[in-house]
Amino acid sequence: MAAKKETGDFSFRPFSNLKESIESEMLKRTAVDRRQEHTPCADDEELFRIEMKDVREIADFRRIKIPRRRHITLPARSDADREAIKLLEEISKGKRPIRLTDTQEYIEWVNPDCANAAIAMILHEGRFAVQDFIDLHGLTADEAEAHVAGFIRGSRMKGLRCVKIIHGRGLRSPEGPVLKNALFGWLSGRFRKNVIAFATARQCDGGLGAMYILLSLRPVKKKISSVNR
Repeated sequence: MAAKKETGDFSFRPFSNLKESIESEMLKRTAVDRRQEHTPCADDEELFRIEMKDVREIADFRRIKIPRRRHITLPARSDADREAIKLLEEISKGKRPIRLTDTQEYIEWVNPDCANAAIAMILHEGRFAVQDFIDLHGLTADEAEAHVAGFIRGSRMKGLRCVKIIHGRGLRSPEGPVLKNALFGWLSGRFRKNVIAFATARQCDGGLGAMYILLSLRPVKKKISSVNR
């Protein structure tokens, strides 16, 4: 006869209620899920009220004055303004040519010892036929000065009255139009006795990068102002 196995009696059983705990937790979660299924979703206003329920107003902020926005009335455009805007639009669209005399690069000079001060504009308008020209591109200032001196001397010996000098605009130079500025100084200074006037050429003839020079076949005599005695 087999001996009966005796079992011990243990008082500490930590997992004895584990099954019941799991089942109870599952029932709670199921109930929560069901309530959420029947609860409608809150809109933005409801969520805002929920989040702001503990917010309290700061009374001091009521005394802060907020300046009212003033309505600013812009002045009406005059006929001259509208005409200027229309002109700029036509120029930008290529419908109207730019008047070189209206630009900052336009230059003109008339020998003060000559009587006709309007000769520079007549020269700019191309009313004198260009009889010869030189191009100063690629020359240094010293080389250009020597070149201009020989050109003016040779033109006067040939009896030429109107010539053209291409000096460029100096757009790539960090110092600006060096040759153009230098040429202005030479013609109105060193060579002024041989020059009646000069002006920026027309657009078709080089524009702001060229200059018409009206030469005098005889040295221009300096005027002597009379003094009352």
